[in-house]
Amino acid sequence: MNGLLIVDKPAGPTSHDVVYKVRKWSNERRIGHAGTLDPMATGVLVLCMGPATRLAEYLLNGDKRYRAVVRLGQTTDTYDAQGRVLDSRPVDCTPEQIESALAAFRGAIEQTPPAFSAIQVNGQRAYDLARRGQAPDLKPRAITIHSLTLVGWSAPDVTLEVACSAGTYIRSLAHDLGRALGCGAHLAALTRTVAGGFTLEDAHSLDEIEAAFKYGRGIDLLRPADEALTDWPAVRLTEAQAERVSHGNPVSLAESAAGLGRAYDPQGRLIAIVEADVAAHQWKPIKVLTTV
Repeated sequence: MNGLLIVDKPAGPTSHDVVYKVRKWSNERRIGHAGTLDPMATGVLVLCMGPATRLAEYLLNGDKRYRAVVRLGQTTDTYDAQGRVLDSRPVDCTPEQIESALAAFRGAIEQTPPAFSAIQVNGQRAYDLARRGQAPDLKPRAITIHSLTLVGWSAPDVTLEVACSAGTYIRSLAHDLGRALGCGAHLAALTRTVAGGFTLEDAHSLDEIEAAFKYGRGIDLLRPADEALTDWPAVRLTEAQAERVSHGNPVSLAESAAGLGRAYDPQGRLIAIVEADVAAHQWKPIKVLTTV
């Protein structure tokens, strides 16, 4: 097993629950997910299997897209429909008012994560503190909302399409929108439609995945790990260069480049993640995936 398994996560299980199920079905212990989905959320969950788990950190940092249903008029302690209702207010909003409020959330903004989140606060998860009735000290974080589109309004529910950077909490977006409108809000439903460049059309249901592994066809569902990294330049190495890179040594940078790249040996195997050192005119390996 070495590749990416694209799951269409249903509502109910946690992302860890999905990993546990696939471990059991596949007998592959090395599995990690590239971006948590809350239990109530559905949609694209990318699992890294086998050696591909070493690429999970790069997939985690990628942009994502969501379709979100925000229910106006109620705030909850978790900022979503699974939480305890804290306040209820009448909703008297027009589409024009909603559009006007959304403008403040587009682009580079600062967002405070929900108290019920997995962020570490002094060595403890924020949600553990929140469950004990404590208010975790969560600082605003820089995120980017690339696009935020109103696609439906049927009071009290607003349907949004969101394209955003890693680290964005759609629950916080819902909560903050309700505050901007003066009526409160929480996240009623959420579907991740794109992650790691993969869409819902690429994803497989848990039933489909279970059946595939049961009948020995699970490996056929895997996507090559580098499919999630196609925005990076491909660095084609000679045999001598591939050997150098696989042992952690830099190689000459043949053309202008910046940032990260995918280094391949002459047989077309992804052997390392490299970073351009423009000043030294070199590709430097930062994560070697296999030796040559």
